[in-house]
Amino acid sequence: MSSDTPPITPPTLESIQLARRSLINLVRETPAWQWTGHRISEIVPKDTTLWMKLELFQHAGSFKTRGVMLAMNALDDEARKRGVTAVSAGNHAMAVAYGARAMGSHAKVVMPTNANPARVAASKALGAEVEQLDDIAAAFARAEEIERTEGRKFLHPFEGEHMALGSGSLGMEFLRQTGQLDVLFVPIGGGGLAAGLSCAVKQLQPRCKVIGVEPTGADSMHRSFATGQPQRIEHVGTIADSLGAPMALPYSFALCKRYIDELIKIDDDELCRAMWLLFADAKLAVEPAGAATTAAMLKMRDQIAGKRVGLIVCGANIDDVTFAECMQRGRPDDGAVK
Repeated sequence: MSSDTPPITPPTLESIQLARRSLINLVRETPAWQWTGHRISEIVPKDTTLWMKLELFQHAGSFKTRGVMLAMNALDDEARKRGVTAVSAGNHAMAVAYGARAMGSHAKVVMPTNANPARVAASKALGAEVEQLDDIAAAFARAEEIERTEGRKFLHPFEGEHMALGSGSLGMEFLRQTGQLDVLFVPIGGGGLAAGLSCAVKQLQPRCKVIGVEPTGADSMHRSFATGQPQRIEHVGTIADSLGAPMALPYSFALCKRYIDELIKIDDDELCRAMWLLFADAKLAVEPAGAATTAAMLKMRDQIAGKRVGLIVCGANIDDVTFAECMQRGRPDDGAVK
């Protein structure tokens, strides 16, 4: 770790294993699936093996539920009665709503006004009370006010040990399912998924190269790596709204800086092409964030020849209209991804 990285104590394998055990009856063990479709076989080198971790099948449709359920499970009865609060554009709000309902609690989530209406509706359907504000800074301020005045526990969307341990449980589970991997692609929004997963993977399989994937319009981790300190971006501009965190924060940044080997950026067109390929070849309907690792793998396909490669498919919370627009944008004229 570089000298300017904030000092933190990374989760140990023992703590990740303990978290995984505590989640056994609270989350799904999502499948690992070897991708062998006829389209992908024409694109990647023939001696490359692709494994997908299908976390889109998790409760509430994304990996976020793991960290949320860990945090909810740690609350005492009085805290659960008071409820929880969160800030999110979608996936985390849905996970918090699901977690609160599953644990006999109640959630009040703050979402930006530009959040996908389908995700807002899903959060409400899962039992959450939803407030909407114009910008993310105001949303965080409102959640802090709710925590202070109502006594609700604030569950951060990506920063903190509970999110890292939840993501670490995903990494541990994936490696148990697949065995040795040479390369693993993981999406980065705020960094909670990449932080915990890379921490687990690098302790279990140090030779596995972990590659973090960011959208070009939300590259806070790239900027943070370049400066050695967590950075904030002025504007988020990507269709992968689940990866549109406006900043990196110290805990998740420090873990990413320590355990991730390389970062790569992908643009919206590459995301749409990857979404089309996942739907056409693997029959998976994912949100843009869920296609990020596939987009990065396609960009680096010449560098993964002969490798056992892991792809984290992190979520699938997308409405039908937006999905159709992405399919149209990503579909090649000749029906084949180049």
